[in-house]
Amino acid sequence: MSSPSVFVLGVTTIGWPEVLLRVFVAAALGGAIGLERELRERQAGLRTHLVVSVGAALFTLVSAYGFSDFGSRVDPTRIAAQIVTGIGFLGAGAIIRQGLSVRGLTTAASLWLVAAIGMAAGAGYWDGALIATLGALLTLGPLRVLSYRILSRYRPGLDRLLVEIPAGGSPAPVIEAIERHGGRVVSLEVTQEGERRSVAADVQLAVGSAPAVVAGVADIDGVLEVRWME
Repeated sequence: MSSPSVFVLGVTTIGWPEVLLRVFVAAALGGAIGLERELRERQAGLRTHLVVSVGAALFTLVSAYGFSDFGSRVDPTRIAAQIVTGIGFLGAGAIIRQGLSVRGLTTAASLWLVAAIGMAAGAGYWDGALIATLGALLTLGPLRVLSYRILSRYRPGLDRLLVEIPAGGSPAPVIEAIERHGGRVVSLEVTQEGERRSVAADVQLAVGSAPAVVAGVADIDGVLEVRWME
């Protein structure tokens, strides 16, 4: 049985001006996306995206040209291929679960994209790096606003239900009462204040069903106070 074929390329070298150009382009493009994230006060901002892009570019350069002094034929994709999987660990750190909602998915995806842009810049694939950056900025900026305006016309609005229960009480009956009246809990926050536990729930409801939800929650044994905020 023949062994799998491995494609190798003869190692060439590039001068430091070319290396500087590729790293600078990676930093500029990654920084542009990072700046957009920074302005929106996301977990990973300008510095994180810039460093990820530069790191991906450097890995790509090392993979393609870093072993030229050894005089051997190497596969330039070996090290660069690990960026694709390795960036997943960094992206996972940007994802945060708050109650029933999950935040940071877009930031994690932007880190993954910035790593790809850095690889493209490190390989000298300027067209791909520039097009991906422009596409990312368009998606994170104008397209985000446009999609929000379109979807807000068809998506039920969010209202907040504030419930006070005794210390140590479970918010499960509150959630059950909301869902029993056709509501959907989007996020839930529970805080302890002295002898009371405060439950703040962001809820999606059908039009006109708020009074029934408030009445249903108020009838739960142990509920001390219920407030509805639109």
